Amino acid sequence: EEKLTYCAVLCESGFIKSPLSQIKLINNSAELHCEVIGNPIPEVQWWFVGGEEPNESFTQLFDGARYDRVRVNATYIAHATSTIHITSLTLNDSGTYECRASNDPDRNELKKTPKIKWLRSQANVIVIETSKIITDPLEVRNQTSAVLSCNLTDPTLHIKGSHWLHDGKLLEDSKSTSSQLFTKISTHSGGKYECVFLTDPDINGTIEVKTLPHVGAYKHSEHANENDKAVLTCVSHSYPLPTSWEWAKEMDGSQTLINGSTDKYEIKSTPNKTTLTIVDLSIEKDIGDYVCFGTNELGTNSDKIHLRVRSSLAALWPFLGIVAEVIILVTIIFIYEKRRKPDEVNDGMKSNSTANHKDKNVRQRNSN
Repeated sequence: EEKLTYCAVLCESGFIKSPLSQIKLINNSAELHCEVIGNPIPEVQWWFVGGEEPNESFTQLFDGARYDRVRVNATYIAHATSTIHITSLTLNDSGTYECRASNDPDRNELKKTPKIKWLRSQANVIVIETSKIITDPLEVRNQTSAVLSCNLTDPTLHIKGSHWLHDGKLLEDSKSTSSQLFTKISTHSGGKYECVFLTDPDINGTIEVKTLPHVGAYKHSEHANENDKAVLTCVSHSYPLPTSWEWAKEMDGSQTLINGSTDKYEIKSTPNKTTLTIVDLSIEKDIGDYVCFGTNELGTNSDKIHLRVRSSLAALWPFLGIVAEVIILVTIIFIYEKRRKPDEVNDGMKSNSTANHKDKNVRQRNSN
């Protein structure tokens, strides 16, 4: 009865994703994936099938196998999923890989015969030698311009298309169907250029275009207040990125390197960015030009930042200006009001005098 129960379960379950066969080049990586449903959720294992029938051999693949080139990841939530990843492929990695699944409690017992068989799904991984690509030049170093070319020498390969990548991004105008690829670059286009030939599998070649560091100040003019701190920043987007950064202050036509480990200065740098922090700013000592230097294997470039230090009272000037404007406005209103009131009194007296004169005339007429 127990045997029939497990059989019924596995008869209703199965692979919802099976591993796919693939062709890979030497030193590339391969990844196989499978997913299985069942109740209870089945365990998933990976096996390598070597040799040919009837002399086949089966080897279970664990995480860390083949000198740590094999990685196995599995999850068991709604159903079973498992992925095997093999890096730095060699010709000996060619063969059949088998994803096995079972939820039999005795599936791993060596002395007991399992009540049910393992579910199995296979895929072939074929590792082939890389066809030769002739790249010209092998490397570009600090040139104003250059023409890059790749030539796929294997005439037996069917090429469905080809293109260039610059630091992993497709160059749209580089698409072709030829076994030869060309592209023109400038000094501002440093990086890794890959010519990609769409065969089975894809084949690519790499040309490195190296330039002097392109060092640029984040802001060429910085403002800060006295007794406060200033942060100056320089960046670089060149290839290769700077391996070292330095800061200097220009004084009397000469440059003095700054020690970034003192209480006054702090320098923090990454390959593509450097910052200089100056604390307790002084108008007399810290105003001036600061220079950042970025250096890679081809040489050094620099940029300049001008630092202005304002008086600690500088922040009060806008407020004092507003106060002065208010005082002036109030004074004008006060003077205007003061001058306007006597005129109103005089106008009132005149109107009263006129009224009295009219009344007097009226009385004189009545008496007549």
